[in-house]
Amino acid sequence: MRTIAELSGLAVPTVSRALNDAPDIGTATKEKVRAIAAQIGYIPNRAGLRLRTGKTNVISLVLCSDHEVTDHTGQLVSSIAHALRDTRYHLIVTPYFPDEDPMQPVRYILETGSADALILNRIEVDDPRVAHLLERKFPFATYGRSKWRDLHPYFDFDNTSFGHLAVEDLIGSGRKNIAMLTPPLNQNYAQDMLKGAREVISRTDASFEVVPGITSDVIGEDIKQGIAAFLQNRADIDGIIAPSSTSAIFASVGAERAGRVIGKDLDIFAKEAVPFLQHFREAIKVVREDVQNAGAFLAMAAIQAIESPDKKPRQSLISARLS
Repeated sequence: MRTIAELSGLAVPTVSRALNDAPDIGTATKEKVRAIAAQIGYIPNRAGLRLRTGKTNVISLVLCSDHEVTDHTGQLVSSIAHALRDTRYHLIVTPYFPDEDPMQPVRYILETGSADALILNRIEVDDPRVAHLLERKFPFATYGRSKWRDLHPYFDFDNTSFGHLAVEDLIGSGRKNIAMLTPPLNQNYAQDMLKGAREVISRTDASFEVVPGITSDVIGEDIKQGIAAFLQNRADIDGIIAPSSTSAIFASVGAERAGRVIGKDLDIFAKEAVPFLQHFREAIKVVREDVQNAGAFLAMAAIQAIESPDKKPRQSLISARLS
C-alpha cells in the first residue's frame, strides 16, 4: 500500500480506504488506486486482513456438486462473480456432494471464519442451514425461499406462477391428463410448483399427478427410464411439466423411447436458464429463468447483509413468463 501511495500521490490511509471501497472515497480515486494496484500486482494478505479486521472480504457460494448437464450453475457462478468484480469482495465456491449433509460446508465456513457471507441454493421449506445461520446471525442470502423468508435476503423465481402457467398453457393446447416431474418434495420450489399447478387444475376437468418414483434431481438415465416406463403404462398422459433443462431433455428422450412424439401426442412444458431446449426439440414449451439477474441480486444482497445487517433484507420474486 505504501508503494501504491507513492505512485498515486495519495496518503496510505486513503489508499487503504479506497481498496476497501469506503463510501467517503470518491469513485475516481478508487478507480485510480485499483488501476495502480492491478499494474503492480497488489494482492491483500487475507490471513493478515482477517487478523486485523475480523473480515475476509470473501463471499462463499455453497453448491451441491451434482451432475448438472446444462449451464444453470455456470450462469449463477459467473453472474455473482461479475457483480462482485468492482467491490472489495471475492467469490469462492464451496462444494458438497449429493450424499453429504448440506450442513457440513456451512459449519466448516462458520468454524474456520473463511467467508464473510454465504449464498445458498436448493432451499428446503424447513431448511436447517437457514435456521442455523439465522440463529448465529451470520450474513447470508438464498436462491429460493424458506419458511423464514421474511427474515432473510433471497432471490426467487415464482414457481407458483410457473405451475399456473404450465398447466394453463397445456390445457390451452388441449391436454387433459398432466403429470409433473418434480424436484425433491422437501425443497420449497417443488411445493410452490405443485401448489400453482393444483390451483389451476382445481378449476378444470383435467387431471394432474406427480410422476412416481423419480425426481428431477436423479441422474439422467433414471429420468429417461422412469419417464419411458411411466408413459408406457399411462397412455392417457398427454402433458408433462419439467422444472429444468436437464430434466426436460431426459424426459423428452424417455417419452420418445415410449413411442411418443413431442408436440403431437405429448407436450412438454419446461423451465430453462439459457435458451437451449427449443434447439433440442422445437416443440418443447419453455419459460426462461433469468439466472444472471439472480446472481447479481444475490451478490448485492449478501454484501448488504454483511455491511448493513440492520437494514431490511433485500428480496426479489420474479414471475414466470413464456419465452
